[in-house]
Amino acid sequence: MDFYSLSDKYIEQELGNRLKARRLQKNITQKELAEATTLSLNSIKSLEAGRGKLSSLIAVLRELDALDHLDNFIPEISISPVQLAKMQGQVRKRASGERIKSQAKDESEW
Repeated sequence: MDFYSLSDKYIEQELGNRLKARRLQKNITQKELAEATTLSLNSIKSLEAGRGKLSSLIAVLRELDALDHLDNFIPEISISPVQLAKMQGQVRKRASGERIKSQAKDESEW
C-alpha cells in the first residue's frame, strides 16, 4: 500500500481497521481488551476509529502481541562508523535547519 498517496485521515482509519482486525483474529472483544490493558472501552473504540493516544496504542499493541511490528513501523536509525567518528562519539540531539535553508536558497539560484 502506498501510504504517501493517501490522506492522513485515511491512514488513521486504516490503522484503526488493522487494530480491529488483529483483535478479532485473536477473538478478543473490545471490553476484554479494555480490561486487559486497563484502558477504557471508549479508548479502544477511539483507536479502532483511527483516533486515540500513542500510549493507548502501545498498550493495545502489547496486549495483541504486535509490539514487534514497531521496528517495521519506524525502524531504528543506525549511525555508520564514519559518521560516528566525525561526530567524535557524540549523539545528535537536534537538527540544524540553517543548512537546509541555505542549501534550498543555493539550488533556487540555478
